Amino acid sequence: MKGNLNKKFELHKMWIDTLGEEGEMLKLDEVDLRGVDLSDKLVEQAYLIDCTFDDLQLENIDFHSSLLASSTFKNAYLENCDFYKSDIRYTDFSNCIIKKSRFSKSDCWETVFKNATLVDCKLNNVLFYLTDFSNAKLENVDVSVATFEEAVLNGVSLKNIKGIEEAHIKSINIGTLEQPNILVDEEARKWLQNNSLSN
Repeated sequence: MKGNLNKKFELHKMWIDTLGEEGEMLKLDEVDLRGVDLSDKLVEQAYLIDCTFDDLQLENIDFHSSLLASSTFKNAYLENCDFYKSDIRYTDFSNCIIKKSRFSKSDCWETVFKNATLVDCKLNNVLFYLTDFSNAKLENVDVSVATFEEAVLNGVSLKNIKGIEEAHIKSINIGTLEQPNILVDEEARKWLQNNSLSN
């Protein structure tokens, strides 16, 4: 399995390097990547659907423009990772520590960040539809031009959140999925501003 996987990574690198002229795009479905060292692998513009990245230490990994829908990163540590323009719908980042990573222009439709810590991350121009931030900690993150729609913020801790004024805040849920407490428009924006502590 591992040799076969390495061959797929090599073909993907060739595919990226030759702009699709040679090699083959990486397409993995339901693959457990916990035993794989991704530090020297190219995973940008790949299909990594329903894959397992749980408990991994991921630093300087470029996932930009990748399809990562329904994958899990539970209890992982991510630093300087790039999810720019990635499709991370239904992806589970529960209990992750995520630092200095870019999610700009990604699709976070029903993505789960329960109990996760996000520090110095770019969350600008992201679609947060039914995204679950229950009991998450967000510090020094930029949400400018992001869209919030029924995002779950129950128990969230917010510190130095940038760009709330420029965000499209349609609605947030400060209750739970089972017992929602939905705030809309200006009321939702005020809640975010009032609950975002400055230094």
